[in-house]
This record gives sequence, C-alpha cells and structure tokens, in this order.
Amino acid sequence: MAFSLGTHILLVPFGVALPFVTLLMHYRALRGDDPVAMLLARRWSAVMAVQFAVGVVTGTVLSFEFGLLWPGLMGRWGDVFGLGFGVEAWAFFLEAVLISVYLYGWRRLRPWTHFALGVPLPFVALLGAFGILAANSWMNTPRGFRLDANGDPVGVDVRAAVFTPMFGPEYWHFVVGMFMTAGFVVAGVYATGMLRGRRDRYHRLGFTVPFTAAAVLTPVQLFLGDFIARSVFHQQAVKFAATELVWRTGTHVPEYIFGRLNPDGSVSGGIRIPQLDSVLAGFSPSTEVTGLTSVPAEDRPTTGQATLVHTAFDVMVLIGSVLMLLALWYAWARWRHRDPSRSRWFLRAAAGAGAACLIAVEAGWITTEVGRQPWIVYGYMRVSEAVTTTSAGTLWAVMGVVVLGYVALLAVFVAVLLRMRARWRLRDERTGVRQGARPAAGEAPEHAAPYGPRPRHLPGGRR
Repeated sequence: MAFSLGTHILLVPFGVALPFVTLLMHYRALRGDDPVAMLLARRWSAVMAVQFAVGVVTGTVLSFEFGLLWPGLMGRWGDVFGLGFGVEAWAFFLEAVLISVYLYGWRRLRPWTHFALGVPLPFVALLGAFGILAANSWMNTPRGFRLDANGDPVGVDVRAAVFTPMFGPEYWHFVVGMFMTAGFVVAGVYATGMLRGRRDRYHRLGFTVPFTAAAVLTPVQLFLGDFIARSVFHQQAVKFAATELVWRTGTHVPEYIFGRLNPDGSVSGGIRIPQLDSVLAGFSPSTEVTGLTSVPAEDRPTTGQATLVHTAFDVMVLIGSVLMLLALWYAWARWRHRDPSRSRWFLRAAAGAGAACLIAVEAGWITTEVGRQPWIVYGYMRVSEAVTTTSAGTLWAVMGVVVLGYVALLAVFVAVLLRMRARWRLRDERTGVRQGARPAAGEAPEHAAPYGPRPRHLPGGRR
C-alpha cells in the first residue's frame, strides 16, 4: 500500500493542477492571439491526457488494495468515511468526460466555446481532491459517529464525518502544494531547455507562465504549512510530538532540525534551538507541548518511526524555505525589470525546483501517514486490527506483481512523452512556430500531434 500510494501521489499534482496551468496558457493565447501560447496549451493538454490515463491505472490499483488489504478498516468504518471515495469516483468519471471534450474541441469548436468547456476541469479535479482529503482527514481526526455496546460505529453524521477538524488545513495545504508542484515541474522542463541553449519565445513563455503561478503560491503554502502544523499540535498531540521529537511533556521545548530519537528519549545529531518548538506551537516559550511518553508505548510511534516522520517533515520545510528564496529572487528580478532567466544559476535552481517539489510531496505524505502510527483510525483502530490476514507469501507475490506493473507503466509513460517531444521538435524545425510564426496557408496546425481528430483529406491533396 505504501509503494502504491507513494507512486500514485507523484502523479496527483498533474491530475489536480495541470488542467489549470493548461487553461491559463490557453486563455493567454486567446486574449493575445498568440500562436506560441496556443501551441503550448495544445501540447500540455496532450500531456494532461496521457498523465490522466496513467493515473487511472494507479488509482484503480489503490481502489482494489483498500478492499483487499484493509478488510477490517472498510468493513467496520466504511459506512462512516466512505462518502469521500464516492465523491472522488464521481469526480474521476466527470473529469474523464471533460478531458475528452476538451481534446476533441481543438479542431471542432469555436475558440472561446472550447475554452469555456475546459474551465470546469480544474474545479472537478479539486472535487476529486475533496473526496480523498475528506477520507484522509477523517482517519486523522475521526468524527461523526458514536459507538454501540459492541464498539461498532452507529448514528453516522455525514456532515461531521466529512468536515472534520483536520479537513480544512489538510485540503488547502494539499491543493496549494499540488498547484505549486505542477507549476515548478512544468517550468523546470523549459528551464532545462534554456540551459541547453534554447532561448526562443516558446521556451521563455513555457517557463514564465507556470513558474510565475508557482512562485506566487509559494508564500501562501508556507503560511498554510504553519497552519496545518499548528492544527496537528491541537488535534493530534502525540503525532506532533513524533514530528518534533518531543519525548516528555513540558514547556520551553527546544526545536531540533534533523537529528535521531534514541530509545531513552535523547536526540542524537541535528541542530538544537532552545525553546523554539514551544514558541512555534503557541507563540510563547511557556507553551506546553505534549510528549510521546504521555501515552503508553503501544499507542505511539516507535523511535524509528518518529525519526522518519521528523526527517520527512524537516525535508519538506527545508524545501519550502528554499523555494521561497527562489520565489523572492524571481520577484526581485521582475521588480527591477530584469530577466532572471539570463542567469544560469537561476535556471539551474528553477530546473531543480520541480524535482524538489516532488520530494516534498513524498515527505509530506510520510509525515501524515507514518506520524499517525500505530493507528489507522486515530485513537480507534490500530493498523494491526485493520490489515488483511492473508499469508505473507501471498502478499509478497502480489507486491512483486504491483511493482513490476508500475515500473512497466511508468516506463511506457516516459517513452510516450519522449516520443511526443521528438515529434513536436521535428515539427517545429519545419514551421518555425517557436519564434511566433503562424502556420503556412492551408497547413493544419499540429497535424502530427498525437491527440484530437485528424484533419480530413480533401480532393486534390489539400487538407
């Protein structure tokens, strides 16, 4: 399950945010009658469709795994938090229809009508994220039910089960992170091209639009990250203790940047900043922070799990801080009316920002899931009570099939993208459209692109 989720979550930023980035470029193309922007929007829509197809497969595997690997969880709690999965499934099918219409419309619809039909895509993607985050936030702060004499949930309040205390902080932190990641990854592709000498308008525009969007969201994400950490402090005290390596409850608690928690509660390595953890948690050194030893050992993460959570959290914060510096560099250069892309150091940093964001996404997922251990439903059901009783040999065999399948799928995904890139580059060398030139008379734009209906051949060889 960890492998499947860890792989699938790398595709989520593009499923959630790439439609928005594509429509942003599409709008710019229509407003400015810009053939280069239109070309970028068309190509990004092709990548969006291929990515969606891959996400369908990895998401479907996860659906099966929930039923096959976690019978205790779904059998007992499915009636309480299952609505989120239903919303996500409905949003998934609607998104598939809208993507199909959007791709088809490139050659069949009027420009602004076509754009208008694509506008719902980002909102449907956000609806899918709503369903998944509703389920996950419920697992972190379960609400909306009461237990009968047998300990089974009854009297489900769907509204309370969906809008739990952690839903808002989780949802907005996740969504802004996905938009940031998609923007930096897309911009990084064109930053790499510019580092290789491709300084045409196609690369400059392909870099500027998504990078600007991601840079604007970076300070917002830092604020939301602080907000969700404070929410964890109030709602999941033991999880917060694991994240910050707090062993005993007390005030004037120091902050550790990296470091390893030992079985005796001491911390090895890392940088110790006195009192800072209490200040960050409650804006005062006298703020009391709950420690891991406030609950029995069987009800808290192990020292190894706490170290993993703490490291993942610090990696995420470190990456976010570096991205903030990059965004400030970009804003300063723009304010001074300078072109930051003239600096190779800036382009190197921008090219690495996308990969850094993907690492931060994985680190955030580890913080959320491992920090909840040993609970799968926080405070109500342990992982050991929810997992399947299937033999280990069978599980390892299934694990092998899933790993091989995912490796093959991702290899095909990368191969398709490289093939598309090669065809597009060959096309551009013949038309010169990257410099802003318009297609020659009688020539259908992007007729070799691997999406949308082909133009019909007319008598006399014309199109």
